[in-house]
Amino acid sequence: MKIIILSDTHIKPGKSLIDLLPDDLVTIIKNSDMIIHAGDFETMECYNELAKLGNLVAVRGDTDVPEIMELLPERRVIEVEGIKIGVIHKGQLTSDNPDGLRYLAKEMGVDVLVFGHFHHPIIEDFEVLLLSPGSAIVPGIAEPSAIELEISEGKVKGSVIRCNGDVCDYFKYEKNCFLTEFLDFS
Repeated sequence: MKIIILSDTHIKPGKSLIDLLPDDLVTIIKNSDMIIHAGDFETMECYNELAKLGNLVAVRGDTDVPEIMELLPERRVIEVEGIKIGVIHKGQLTSDNPDGLRYLAKEMGVDVLVFGHFHHPIIEDFEVLLLSPGSAIVPGIAEPSAIELEISEGKVKGSVIRCNGDVCDYFKYEKNCFLTEFLDFS
């Protein structure tokens, strides 16, 4: 199963998510089996556009309109081919101490925790896999980005998708075993 992870799209009223995303990324999203969004759509129009692109699993963010706050949970857990994935928007993470997110992941009973809010990709492997896709629209200190995961036979593989204009490149992480072969939960 191929999953595209997004967060922090921050689409303002009257703007189109599809128009603002790189063309390559829209194609990648359309060809995925599932889309995970870790909050901060901002508008219902953004949520609806993304939902039309595929099977959307999402949580609310701290800047979403009241309709999204009522529609979406603060956190959720899904299971994909035996891998439990937790999704939240805002977590507690510092560059040298991921304990807050690791404990939250343990509390949620997940193997992978997806979170947003930071606007740059974060990948940490501390007993659970911690993933932040960054933002494909309004990046912070990094280039626009998303994450692509592939789950098969208890293994999670993936890469960060870096976007520049309408073109996207895959940036494979090879540190330890994650993102080229994240974790084996079999």
